[in-house]
Amino acid sequence: MVCFRGDQVLLIKRGKAPRLGEWSIPGGHVEWGETSAQAAVREVMEETGIEAEVIALIDVIDAIGSGAPPQGHYVLIDYLGRWASGEPKAGCDAAEAIFAPLSELDSFHLWDVTHQIILKAAGMAGLARPPKA
Repeated sequence: MVCFRGDQVLLIKRGKAPRLGEWSIPGGHVEWGETSAQAAVREVMEETGIEAEVIALIDVIDAIGSGAPPQGHYVLIDYLGRWASGEPKAGCDAAEAIFAPLSELDSFHLWDVTHQIILKAAGMAGLARPPKA
């Protein structure tokens, strides 16, 4: 889920593969009996301690792996979310959790797909990302 608190986006540093040690957005698998939106809210809570609410669907991405394991075909369902309460703290699969200003997004060296999804979500939320200096 791309979760905003004002003009800040919730990011985690991955504590497990895939993309161990890289910054990303909270996410994970859908458990039996829950919707993808419910899974997004649960994963945000488990990974960051943040209570969030789903606002809208951003996109569905087919990530077809190549190169280093794990390889495979993953379907990423990205939701736009809004912070409801709490302060970020790493939990579950996250090594770190923070709210980062959109103006500093480039400094986190995100996977291109994640970066694009955050920018799309910011546009949907009416948040302008400042131009690069």
